[in-house]
Amino acid sequence: MANNTTGITRIIKAAGYSWKGLRAAWINEAAFRQEGVAAVIAIGIACWLDVDPITRILLIGSVVLVMIVEILNSAIEALVDRVGTDYHELSGRAKDMGSAAVLIAIILAVATWATLLWSHLR
Repeated sequence: MANNTTGITRIIKAAGYSWKGLRAAWINEAAFRQEGVAAVIAIGIACWLDVDPITRILLIGSVVLVMIVEILNSAIEALVDRVGTDYHELSGRAKDMGSAAVLIAIILAVATWATLLWSHLR
């Protein structure tokens, strides 16, 4: 079905769909809630730290990346679950790969924070 909405109406509708997605992730995904709370705390700390703007952007960006990857992982899981609840090797592989992507994003965030804070505190 083609969407013929254009202009500001399309932007408003897209924002509404995005809000629905964020709400769905918050309501249905415990990992997203946990990472969301951690992200708010981390972003608060990044804003409070006396660091240069590039360091602040890297600290915040690494945390936001984790949130983005978690939303994509949740979308993959929801789609796989919608297709069927029976075990299938490819479904399991898709879920595992999504989970691996979240893990890599978290490792990147931790490494970014450790490296930048270590260089800042020395």
